[in-house]
Amino acid sequence: MSDWKAKRFWKDATVVETDGGFTVELDGRGIKTPAKRLLVVPTRAMAEKVADEWQAQDGVIKPDTMPATKTANAAIDKVAAQHAEVADMLAAYGDCDLLCYRADSPAELVARQADRWDPILEWAQDVLGVGLQTRTGIMHAPQSPSDVEIMSKRTHSLNNFQLAAFHDLVSLSGSLILGFAAALDARDAESIWDLSRLDELWQAEQWGNDDEADALAAVKKASFLHAKLMFDLSLPE
Repeated sequence: MSDWKAKRFWKDATVVETDGGFTVELDGRGIKTPAKRLLVVPTRAMAEKVADEWQAQDGVIKPDTMPATKTANAAIDKVAAQHAEVADMLAAYGDCDLLCYRADSPAELVARQADRWDPILEWAQDVLGVGLQTRTGIMHAPQSPSDVEIMSKRTHSLNNFQLAAFHDLVSLSGSLILGFAAALDARDAESIWDLSRLDELWQAEQWGNDDEADALAAVKKASFLHAKLMFDLSLPE
């Protein structure tokens, strides 16, 4: 098995305006995605983030240190080819949203869920125009078809780059509403992440921390915060 790895061959990574947005050139050569498409992003700020990642490479190229490039590649190679399917998958979270399924005991957890999650559902009603209903337990009970349709239309309206970032906001938090709350700045991203982990944090308070679970949560939190950054960078300047 070959142990060959790609190494840095360029001196400068620079942002260049091009048709449809901005690209990054390595000594005048445009970056390509894994599917061999030219990497073109919608804003200069996003392109600068990508360029910074390439400029920071030293010796062997380390893709794991290039999350902005990875998100841009996903938007171009994956989301663009199946935008409707990705939007449908994410919109489906709204019919079984994390925030709507509540514990029936103990009383302290019930109260904490109401205290922390109800204000976000109220925000969703005010800003998104959806009045989601809460349930006790984990058995699925569908939301109003009209509310599901509103959430679906809003999800489908996101462009490829927004949807690529939104995918991680929703899938990592387990909540379409928290994904929208992060994207639309209902609260800061770290607070929204903590809301998504309310039950886990409660369990840790009762039984103590688990080092492996904490390490995994830290990785997911970093990915969530990165997704919020990429969503913001995708917005018109």
